[in-house]
Amino acid sequence: QVQLVESGGGLVQTGGSLRLSCAASGRFFTINAMAWYRQAPRKQRELVASITSGGSTNIADSVKGRFTISRDNAKNTMYLQMNSLEPVDTAVYSCFAQIHTTELGSASAYWGQGTQVTVSS
Repeated sequence: QVQLVESGGGLVQTGGSLRLSCAASGRFFTINAMAWYRQAPRKQRELVASITSGGSTNIADSVKGRFTISRDNAKNTMYLQMNSLEPVDTAVYSCFAQIHTTELGSASAYWGQGTQVTVSS
């Protein structure tokens, strides 16, 4: 069974930093694209950043210049470095990955359980 487990969330003051991690575990063949989403209370879920298996990245305009996405394919882990955090960044952050569980099959979508990030003013 494939699992994505996030860690690194918490409470931080405005201007602070946090680093989120998302580790994939279980039996699978390879991981394609990975991404971070977030959902604030009473708001729709939004894409924060994504990264391909080759390392190409896409960052939402709302966090560009403050957040950096990266991944370590050897560790099957993705990271989100969040700097200059603001109260508007408060949300549950979830990781997403497209994972091939077999060599010939199509990729399936997997989600982590989410981690809370709270930025106090």
